[in-house]
Amino acid sequence: MSDFAVIWDWLAFAIRWTHVITAICWIGSSFYFVALDLGLRKVPGLPKGAHGEEWQVHGGGFYHIQKYLVAPERMPEHLIWFKWESYMTWISGAALLMVTYWVGSELFLIDPAKMDLAPWQAILISAGSLSIGWLVYTNLCKSKLGETPTLLMLLLFILLIVMGWGYNQVFTGRAVMLHLGAFTATIMTANVFFIIMPNQRIVVADLKAGRPADPKYGKIAKLRSTHNNYLTLPVVFLMLSNHYPLAFANDYNWVIAGLIFLMGVTIRHFFNTMHATGRNLWWTWAVTVLLFIIVMWVSTAPMLRQTVEESEARVLTPTQQAMLDTPGWDDAYNAVLGRCSMCHAREPGYEGIATAPKGVLLETPDDITRAAREIFLQAGVTDAMPPANVSFMEPQERQAIIDWYRALPKTFAMN
Repeated sequence: MSDFAVIWDWLAFAIRWTHVITAICWIGSSFYFVALDLGLRKVPGLPKGAHGEEWQVHGGGFYHIQKYLVAPERMPEHLIWFKWESYMTWISGAALLMVTYWVGSELFLIDPAKMDLAPWQAILISAGSLSIGWLVYTNLCKSKLGETPTLLMLLLFILLIVMGWGYNQVFTGRAVMLHLGAFTATIMTANVFFIIMPNQRIVVADLKAGRPADPKYGKIAKLRSTHNNYLTLPVVFLMLSNHYPLAFANDYNWVIAGLIFLMGVTIRHFFNTMHATGRNLWWTWAVTVLLFIIVMWVSTAPMLRQTVEESEARVLTPTQQAMLDTPGWDDAYNAVLGRCSMCHAREPGYEGIATAPKGVLLETPDDITRAAREIFLQAGVTDAMPPANVSFMEPQERQAIIDWYRALPKTFAMN
């Protein structure tokens, strides 16, 4: 079982690595094309149908780029499609969600203090919410609201806030932020897969058939692309937030997420305006800083934290009880309490730590059995925890954790 845990953790690392690489590719190409689009200049002598051009220098050479607002008169022989960066970012992200949050649902996804769900129920809510969000959003875009982009963006913002609040009624703090990021990323990738790419294919088909291309398809794709542009930075924040408990281990994490979405708008507005007009709207940075100060204040607002007594009073699941009955539990439990719980506590006692690292609590049998696999990997087979061994965990204590975890029945391998 212990070998399986190690293999599974490396699998999660490989998927995360892939996800980060593909996300860099997607975000890079997205930012590049938005800047390019806004920087196009109308000059005399442009080909028929060309909207503008731009000269760029990179890698020791010059690039001459022209954009056709609808389409050129004839189909070019060599056409590059930008789509796989988006698709692979979502696919790898979905795989990471399954490997980490679905398989490890008892630790990372389910919060019994909010809603005592079975793993299959939590997974169903997780998966279902992502698809429902896209359906609501795309139908808003297809309505008459699509003709009023500002109002549509406001409604999208409200939708994201409502989803964040809803997630916070069901899942752990880490899962709230992660799912809101996945919810938003699903909208972004679905925009590419269901709207932008099909519209471009229609234009290409018209060109091949010798028909004039309808400009409405480009207009629709442009709207969705603009939404993706403003949503990118908040999604990156939400995906990084699981490393920072001050962002997620808070009853108001959904408020923090909402403020971050507003920061994404102010930052992108600065760069979009600069690329389009050359003007620098410095006031947007003042607003961004103010919003971030509010985020920091909200993160330290009074929280409705579960007490140790409430956790100790919770009825353990049959799986957890069997883990307590496994030989070596007492030694492993004492090692964790003595070397880990001063930081991984509801009220950390280690100087300089305001909240438990990554929101992982290790004070009660309920806490420790839920985090068994992470404890085994972080403080058993590796010495990642405690950091720099600041609590002086002895080799025999690490071995006690390893022996207890290896003694667990194989059916508990993912706990």
